[in-house]
Amino acid sequence: MTRYIDLLERDELRAAGIPDPWHLGRADRVRFHELDALNHVNNATYLTWFETFRVAYLIRNRIGYFGPAAPVIVLKTARIDYRRPLLVDEDYVVTGRTTSLRQTSFVMDYAVFTAGEIAASGDALLVLFEADGETRRPLSDEIRRRMIEEDGATAE
Repeated sequence: MTRYIDLLERDELRAAGIPDPWHLGRADRVRFHELDALNHVNNATYLTWFETFRVAYLIRNRIGYFGPAAPVIVLKTARIDYRRPLLVDEDYVVTGRTTSLRQTSFVMDYAVFTAGEIAASGDALLVLFEADGETRRPLSDEIRRRMIEEDGATAE
């Protein structure tokens, strides 16, 4: 399998103390501009971190982003559970995986780990549309198979 920039694989995550079922992640460090007035990571920053991971995940799995006929992927809902604040220069790893599938949509779970502990977790519902942005597009059998085999997703 091709190595995608910024994505950590299962062995690297285990070495960082991140347990199953997480098998892909993206490591980074908190930057000053990500802080709020209380000097911890701003709540909205976590959505950006989840999106940065999600784009790498989608490219790795060849879902969207490949020409004019590629599906449009729309974030329908997102939820975050904050467990502990992160501070400037703190190292973290964002992990994510697909947990459930429907015909034209899927749910991804996320977690932000620091020092082997979860600092935040969340999920998002993503919907696929045709390039026209109006017609829903079914997930292909190949994409469904990979999400089930690699992520442990369940089909609803």
